[in-house]
Order: sequence, then structure tokens, then C-alpha cells
Amino acid sequence: MMKKIVSSAWLGMVLLFMYFPIVILAVYSFMDTPTIGASGHFSLQNYIKLFTTPELTEMIMGTLSLALKCAIIATILGTMGAIGAFYSKKGMRGFVVAANQIPIVNADVVTGFSLCVLLIVVLGMDKSTLIPLLIGHVVLATPFVYLSVIPKLKQMDNHLYEAALDLGASPAQALRKIVIPQIIPGIISGFFIAVTLSLDDYFITIYTKPATFNTISTYVVNATRGSQTEIKTALWALSTVIFVIILLAVLIGNTMTNRKVGVKSDINEI
Repeated sequence: MMKKIVSSAWLGMVLLFMYFPIVILAVYSFMDTPTIGASGHFSLQNYIKLFTTPELTEMIMGTLSLALKCAIIATILGTMGAIGAFYSKKGMRGFVVAANQIPIVNADVVTGFSLCVLLIVVLGMDKSTLIPLLIGHVVLATPFVYLSVIPKLKQMDNHLYEAALDLGASPAQALRKIVIPQIIPGIISGFFIAVTLSLDDYFITIYTKPATFNTISTYVVNATRGSQTEIKTALWALSTVIFVIILLAVLIGNTMTNRKVGVKSDINEI
């Protein structure tokens, strides 16, 4: 009994440490005070500023557009890499696994600076375009898509793929009709991870972005260094909106997963 109480208390402390600052930020996003910790009254002015300030809306839409492009490309590359590595020989599979771990383990600042040197200095890409930035975000996100897809491939019944080949399907048909439908959850999970990584990244972005373009991460850093109080408080609202969207996505995803597991359990019992 005592062990259970201690475990619950420890878990509660960890959750409090993780989420209490976000709750405080969310509370003050609905207040008219410019300083966290000061007293104020309920107000929606921060949200009004967030969605009516052209500078902020342009920055948000640019960030979302970049994140979606990055996620689509990274999902395609990560899925292809996972499938290719899974069906490759042991030596090639080991090489791909090792190569995939480098961008994950490597510090973002090192990856960002290296990409800046390679793409802009060595290859001479125009930094005034979004191409170097998009490539940098794809490099960051693709390994995580790979890691999301690989477990689904390992859980798959590989005999189905072999049976499809024995029944006359070409490898491409077996891949499209047998393999991909079974790894869709991993692909979707990898897609959303890629979106989140692109939205969150700072170091790769700051080294590869055009001077006139800002993502949420770079804009927030620049805004907190300045003296624009109205912009800072509007960013409290933006942080709250992002957190609520992610929370809803997680809850919906978990609910759908639990329902699928429940349906499979009922079928097995029958």
C-alpha cells in the first residue's frame, strides 16, 4: 500500500513539474496583464491580437506550410527507407540503422551548421529561397519517421507478403496492397512527428532560413529579446493553442487505438 502511494506521489510530482508551467502560461493567456505573476482580469485580447495581427498570421501560415511540406517528404523517404532496410540483407540493414541514428543522436546545432556549410557554401544554394530550410527539416524528421515505421514492419505477418507473391502479385502490388495497409498507423504517427519536429526546430532553421522568413520557433526567440509587449502576450495565446491542438490529437489518437484494440479482442473472443 505504501509503495503504491509513493509511486503515485512521485508520478504526480513529475507530471506537475512537466505541465504546471504550461498551465500557468495558458491561464495568463486569458488575462489582460503583460507580466506573468501580476494580477489581471479575464480577457481575450491576446487571442484577438494573435488572429488579427498580419505579422503573426503570416508567420503561422508560413510555419504550417513548411511543416506540412517537410512531413510529406520525410514520410515518403522514411517509409521507403524503413521498407528497404527491412527487406535488405543483414549488412545493408545494419548500415541503414547506423546511418539513421546519426541525425537523431547528433546535436541540432551541429546538424544545422553542417547543412548550412554543405547546402549554401559548398553547393551554392540560394539562401533567399526555402529550399535549404526545407532540406534541413527533412533531414531532421526523416529518421524519426523511419523509427515509427520499422516497429510496424516487425509486427507484420511477413507470410502475407510471401503468399501474395506466390499467388502471382508483383512485388510492387504486394507492397501496395499488403505491406503498406498494415503499416499505416506507423506512417501516420511518423507524419505527425515530422510536423511537430518542423514546428519546434530552431537551430537548423536559424542556419538555413531566408533572412525575411520566420518560423514559430525563431519568431518567439526574437520576440522575447525585444520590447514588443503586445506580441509577447499574443505568443502566450499561440503556445496555448498549439498545446491544446496537440493534446486533442493525442487523446483522439489514443481513443481510436483503444477502440481498434477492443474490436480485435472481441473478434478473437468470438
